[in-house]
Amino acid sequence: MSSSAWWRHAVIYQVYVWSFADSDGDGIGDLPGVRSRLPYLRELGVDAVWLNPFYPSPQADNGYDVADHRGVDPRFGTLADAEALIGDAHELGLRVILDLVPNHTSDQHPWFRAALAAPPGSRERSRYLFRDGRGPDGDLPPNNWISMFGGRAWTRITEPDGRPGQWYLHLFAPEQPDLDWTDGEVRAEFEDILRFWFDRGADGFRVDVAHGLAKDPQMPDLGEKHFMLGPAPEGHPHWDLDEVHDVYRAWRALSDGYPGERAFVGEVWVQSPARLARYLRPGELHTAFNFTFLMAKWTAASLREAINESIGNLSAVGAPATWVLSNHDVIRHVTRYGDGAVGLRRARAAALLMLALPGGAYVYQGEELGLPEVRDLPDGVRRDPTFARTGGGDPGRDGCRVPLPWAGAVPSYGFGPGPVAWLPQPPEWAALTVERQDADPDSILNLYRAALRHRRALDGPMTWLPTTGDVLAFHRGPTFTCAVNVGDEPAPLPAGLRGAPVLLASEPVTSEDSLPPATTVWFGLFNS
Repeated sequence: MSSSAWWRHAVIYQVYVWSFADSDGDGIGDLPGVRSRLPYLRELGVDAVWLNPFYPSPQADNGYDVADHRGVDPRFGTLADAEALIGDAHELGLRVILDLVPNHTSDQHPWFRAALAAPPGSRERSRYLFRDGRGPDGDLPPNNWISMFGGRAWTRITEPDGRPGQWYLHLFAPEQPDLDWTDGEVRAEFEDILRFWFDRGADGFRVDVAHGLAKDPQMPDLGEKHFMLGPAPEGHPHWDLDEVHDVYRAWRALSDGYPGERAFVGEVWVQSPARLARYLRPGELHTAFNFTFLMAKWTAASLREAINESIGNLSAVGAPATWVLSNHDVIRHVTRYGDGAVGLRRARAAALLMLALPGGAYVYQGEELGLPEVRDLPDGVRRDPTFARTGGGDPGRDGCRVPLPWAGAVPSYGFGPGPVAWLPQPPEWAALTVERQDADPDSILNLYRAALRHRRALDGPMTWLPTTGDVLAFHRGPTFTCAVNVGDEPAPLPAGLRGAPVLLASEPVTSEDSLPPATTVWFGLFNS
């Protein structure tokens, strides 16, 4: 495995297609819109773009309920648009990562429609996880598993003859029935889907719910420790089972047969970097999202622990760490780190910390603009099934998916040719548009551009410097040092950095002796 492979150090920009750019004025982002903004991504300085699902779908979960993995939903464009986007990206030097959703399909997928029309025990039902119910009349679900979106994870069907019938598993929405990955036809189908998109130039895939494909065949009830959201605890009956690794070994062998270093990145929510490393062993997935870093508290101790655990465990299997601060499923980190100016200041510092670390990194659309979470969306516009299935108790993920502001002073701020956006944009975003920030040399957008430009010169492992209190510092090679003060007060510079030239800073540095609060500084020279 080459240590210079692109995916080992790439910065990948996540495009949530619904919300990136709308070319036709219907208020929904689309592939021609993404294609029109590729030069922006090239200028930003990223290496690749990851596209959230654009396949034909009823959109019960904004595209993660796929009805046809080989097509394009008409609201987003055509297959020709997808092929043209890939081609244009390659001409600009950008690679393209597609989203693969292997845990489940849409309930409108031809396979599931056939399963509903066929009897229990049929070949059609064997592709999914149908089970008889408990109780004398089968009117109780097969076990007590719960949906990630709220409520139970089983739905009972009506058989073709009109009788109440079997139950099917859906770890997410009822419109997303889980596939049975012990079925050979399921495995063969997804290998063919990989070939379909690799043949059209895709450079890799982000694997949705990569830790969830295998289930305990006994389907036992969840124990008390399993009734939790977030990273999967060990011993869980439907998360992080060993059998998933057989799937990824087969996929890796397939991808290695293509030129151009095709790559997989896994969405793997597990309890520890040690468990995560098992997915990245030689011959399995190339990389995985680092949720340990994303979930770390804004303290020196928590960040240092997340960095050490990640690099230590992943390097043991020869895999690079990847760093991420936000995505389409979590509250934007500007808001997580603290509302208003405090959150933005910490987000700027966090960006420079992340981009100084060895390995790869992910940038979620809009974080380069410092966009906060939108917390006051009207109930009537929310689309996330979590909101409906919890009766509004969980606001869901729509707040991090509001369409981007590109230009202008009124909605849709250049998102589309008209005023319509599928989720309303706050009026404050007029000050956060790409147009406004492009003209401000001190904007967070220009901070990202500078960091990504300088990052290309970084090389080598990191070595921690002695620090105390709220300060972290490390160097990479003899001429680069990163120092971070996560505290709310100025802190003394680590030894050896006094007078070192400042390459880039998240906030103005006015003293040679101290680091401003909530600030990251890149020094262009390490004084030994």
